[in-house]
Amino acid sequence: MIVEKPWLKHYPADIPQTLNYPDQPLFALLDEAAQKHGKATALIYFGQKISYEQLQEMTERFAAALVQIGAQPGEKISLMLPNIPQFVIAFYGALKAGLTVVQTNPLYTEDELQVVLGDSQAETLITLDRFYEKVLHLKGKANLKRIIVTGVQEFFPGLLRLGYLLKERPKRIRPSPPSVYLFSDLIRHAPAHPPKILVRPSEIALFQYTGGTTGIPKGAMLTHKNLVANTLQARAWFPRVQPAQETCLCVLPLFHVYAMTVALNLSMAIAAALILVPRFQIDELLKTIDRQRPTLLPGAPTLYAAIANHSRVREYNVSSIKACISGSAPLPLEVKRRFEELTGASLVEGYGLSEASPVTHCNPLYGRQVAGSIGIPFPDTNAKIVDPASGRELPVGEIGELVIQGPQVMAGYWNRPEETAMALRGGWLHTGDLARMDEDGYFYIVDRLKEMIICSGLKVYPREVEEVLYKHPKVLEAAVVGAPDAYRGETVKALIVPRPGTSPTADEIKAFCAEHLAKYKVPTIVEFRESLPKSIIGKVLKKELR
Repeated sequence: MIVEKPWLKHYPADIPQTLNYPDQPLFALLDEAAQKHGKATALIYFGQKISYEQLQEMTERFAAALVQIGAQPGEKISLMLPNIPQFVIAFYGALKAGLTVVQTNPLYTEDELQVVLGDSQAETLITLDRFYEKVLHLKGKANLKRIIVTGVQEFFPGLLRLGYLLKERPKRIRPSPPSVYLFSDLIRHAPAHPPKILVRPSEIALFQYTGGTTGIPKGAMLTHKNLVANTLQARAWFPRVQPAQETCLCVLPLFHVYAMTVALNLSMAIAAALILVPRFQIDELLKTIDRQRPTLLPGAPTLYAAIANHSRVREYNVSSIKACISGSAPLPLEVKRRFEELTGASLVEGYGLSEASPVTHCNPLYGRQVAGSIGIPFPDTNAKIVDPASGRELPVGEIGELVIQGPQVMAGYWNRPEETAMALRGGWLHTGDLARMDEDGYFYIVDRLKEMIICSGLKVYPREVEEVLYKHPKVLEAAVVGAPDAYRGETVKALIVPRPGTSPTADEIKAFCAEHLAKYKVPTIVEFRESLPKSIIGKVLKKELR
């Protein structure tokens, strides 16, 4: 058994091996920041600023408004919003009212939205006016009692430049049905003090919908305690940040738990200024970095690749960035090298999943970093590698399923006791990811169990092939999947986006791979594409490619 936790000897001196977790709800992070640094900037949105004391007041007004319109503690509220101030206000305000937040992608189709609303039984939903009609169509099919509508120009009326977010100029929704409310009206008329509702740390703060380890959408139930713990674990991983002195740029969607913890909640914990970017456009992003001078930039590999590969990146000053944790997908080594060379920042790969709030592992920002590794477990987090079939712990170096224990691990899946028992069997969270651990306690994700390719009985891990492809000078992006093969069962297929101005050939790619990989791992099929399908956080959608 792993008892000694070999990774602990690689903890930098300024990162504690164990933490004290206050017995408090998640929104206490905001309230403490407002108490200690009330005049400091909390949010930056296209140049507009909101201080911590202003943000605290608005969250308390929104909490009071929810109570006034009939929302009861324990009810679910769906947040269907992009990265705008209303998201932050609604998120912490809902928690102060004792509600559970249901994270909802604003780009969901009606069918996808109906699944989330139906499963969660959300009774309140807040959304943009551009999505109002889509939501209204589902009102009779869902459990909704209240719809709260806002517009990107409603909160800061002068920001006409935000029109690119909408297909047409926002229309003011008239709250004619009793169940439809305007966000601005609720904030304006509610009292400036929170409702007297006791929120216990053990209560569910968040439903984070995920495919989990089985691919079936379900709500991971994350408690206030889970989210506070993971936020403080992440805080410990940034030992050099200065309270009320940092600026964090958030382009990842806040409805994704990675941004929720490492951007939003972490910013509250250190009283950082959080720059909200509602849509990823690389030119606008570089201008924002040049103008606002962020010091922290959590992201996905595609974000760092877009910055590092931009043809005019040296026209912008990106030297303010000091620390970056990459998550949601494997970080190609070449992307890390180019980004760090360009910015001077420390960019490290981490790992997490929705069921763990989400972060469990990371390379130290200012310690021993191991290329290709997801690093070492967070404080108070245990991990081991087990045989997927038997659950037997495997020796150092062997590949098996990564399983995790820690204070950030979910309470379970909403209304799915059997799947909860399967995911948390034996007291460990079973991730569904194939990994190995070296003798120093550094972990390496090999691939998803379901994405492993079996060629003539031999195992091929797509990530290993992708790392080789990213080293090719003509490859901008790459993904590897298994393709049916009458003789081998499966064969390796590479899908490649060439670098602009280059025209690699399939034979050229195969020959390059043959120099670095065993013969059975070399792609037999090479397909060139203009782009790869990605999720909203930049993860390549291999299911679509397959």
